[in-house]
Amino acid sequence: MKFEFFHLMPYPGLPDDFREKHESVWVTLDSRLFDPAVGGSAYHDYLDELEYAASMGFDGVCVNEHHANGYGLMPSPNLMAATLARNTKDAAIVVMGNSLALYNPPIRVAEEFGMLDVLSGGRLVAGFPVGTAMDTTYAYGQVPITLRDKYMEAHDLVVRAWTEPDVFSFNGKFTQVRYVNALPRPLQKPHPPIWIPGGTSVETWEWCARTDYLYAYLSYFGYKQGMRTMQGFWEEVERQGREPNPYQAGFLQFVAIADTDAQAEKDYAEAADYFYNRCLHIAPRFVDPPGYRTLRTVETGLKSQVKAAATKKKSEPLGWKDFVERGYIIAGSPQSVRQQLEEVIKKLRVGHMMLLLHFGNLSKETTMNNTRLFATEVMPHLKDIWSEYEDRWWLRPTTANGA
Repeated sequence: MKFEFFHLMPYPGLPDDFREKHESVWVTLDSRLFDPAVGGSAYHDYLDELEYAASMGFDGVCVNEHHANGYGLMPSPNLMAATLARNTKDAAIVVMGNSLALYNPPIRVAEEFGMLDVLSGGRLVAGFPVGTAMDTTYAYGQVPITLRDKYMEAHDLVVRAWTEPDVFSFNGKFTQVRYVNALPRPLQKPHPPIWIPGGTSVETWEWCARTDYLYAYLSYFGYKQGMRTMQGFWEEVERQGREPNPYQAGFLQFVAIADTDAQAEKDYAEAADYFYNRCLHIAPRFVDPPGYRTLRTVETGLKSQVKAAATKKKSEPLGWKDFVERGYIIAGSPQSVRQQLEEVIKKLRVGHMMLLLHFGNLSKETTMNNTRLFATEVMPHLKDIWSEYEDRWWLRPTTANGA
C-alpha cells in the first residue's frame, strides 16, 4: 500500500461572509480579496508541509493545477514540483497534473515534465487531467465539446515526444509542429508513470483500463460517495478482462487525527467549514457547460461532485458532524483512523491513498501534527495491504533513484 500527501494550496484569507457576498470561489473570484503577502506566506507554509511529509516517509507528495480561483493557488504545479525536487530525497513528486489541452503546444508539458524527472533523479509521476470546466472552458476559453479530443491528441504528442529518439513531425487536428524534439527526455524509461485524475467519466474508466494507466479519483466527498465511482472503474476493468490490481487505482481522502473525537472537532472543524463552505462555493453556471460531459457519462446518472457542491442551497451549510457522518472526513484517534481507513482501502480496492491532511485554512502547526500522527501511528499499520500485488504504476527503475 502506498500513501501520498496531497496539497491543494488554498488561499487562507477568504472572509467569513464570503459565501453570502460573493458569487463564486472559481472563475469570477474578486482579485481584490487576494493579499499577495498572505499568499506568499501560505506558499512557504505549504511547501514546508509537503517537505515535512516527505521526510516522514510518505511515498509521494502531490501537487495539482487550477486557475482563477481561491481553492487552489497552483496555476503552475510544476513550479512547486521543482522546489520539492530540490528539497526532498526519496519521495515521488506526483504532479496531478498538467491539464494537457491547455498547453499550446503540448510539447511544453513533455519538456517541463522531462526537466522535473531529470532534476528529481527519476522521481516524477506524471498526471494528465482533462481539467475542470472552470479551469478549461471558463478560465482558459476552451470549447467544451472538443476538449477531450484535444486532450487525447496532446497526450499522444507528449508520449511520442518522450519515447521516439529521432526528431519527428506532428500534424494533428489541433497542433502542428514541424520539428518535435522535446529536451530533456525523462530519466525514467520509457517515460514516467502516467496517472489520470478523473471524476465520473465513463470514457476515462475505459481509457485507463485499456492503456494500463492509473485511475485516480480525487474525491472531496469521501469514500461513501466515492464507492459507486470506484465500482464503475473496477467493473470496466473486469469487462476488459484485465487483472483487478489495486495499485491501478488511487483515491483521495480527508483525514483528521487527534487524541479523541472531541479534540478532532476542536482542532479541525473550522478548517473543514472553510473548505466545504468557502473553497467549494462555486457558481452553478460554471460547473457543467454543454458538451463538457459526454452523453454516455450523463446517461450513467453519476453526478459531478463539484456540481453537487455548487447546487447546494446556501441555507444548507453542513457542519462538522455532517462531514464525519457522511464520510467526507475520516476523523478521530490514530487507532480509529487506522480501522476506518483499512476498511475504506479494501472496499474501494485502491493501492494508492492520497491524503488531504491539510484542508481549508488549517494552521501549519495542526497540519504538521496531523501529518506526524498519520506517518507514525497510522501508515505503518496499513503498508502491508495488497502486498501480494505488483505496483506497475510507480517509479521506473533507474540508476539514479535505485527503484
